[in-house]
Amino acid sequence: MILVSSCLLGLHTRYDQDTCPHPELIDLLRRGFVLPVCPEQLGGLPTPRPGSEIKGGTGHDVLLGKARVKSREGDDFTEQYIKGAQETLYLAQLLKAPAAILKARSPACGGKEIYDGSHTGVLRPGAGVAAALLAENGITIYSEEDLNPGLLDELVRMLTKQR
Repeated sequence: MILVSSCLLGLHTRYDQDTCPHPELIDLLRRGFVLPVCPEQLGGLPTPRPGSEIKGGTGHDVLLGKARVKSREGDDFTEQYIKGAQETLYLAQLLKAPAAILKARSPACGGKEIYDGSHTGVLRPGAGVAAALLAENGITIYSEEDLNPGLLDELVRMLTKQR
């Protein structure tokens, strides 16, 4: 079983209550290979919720107490993002998930780059809070942008062997 951001599976869990369905991932859900997760919701945040960005660093920095997750209005949601990351890790460990496919650029799920905290659309290298915690615990992080037929086939082969 692998974890997949709920919004990529057609659930309206994004901060703006929108969705970004990915047909190949929805197929994996139908086949019982994935578990939908939304770290922000698991951390106690509602949907919709204020758009937030990591200010002062990356998800790794948030976990170390060196950066904060804040909305454009200045509301601090750091604790909810940390709690959501911990809950997501719990699920991954419970299911022995070798990988997660998470929404690119999200302050929780982004695996390679995130917004820089200025709320101006500027990107910076780094991971979101949940992606960082999962990676620190040996779980391979992919985004929907990494998906290709070869990777999907590889994941299905790996998951089929786990069963």
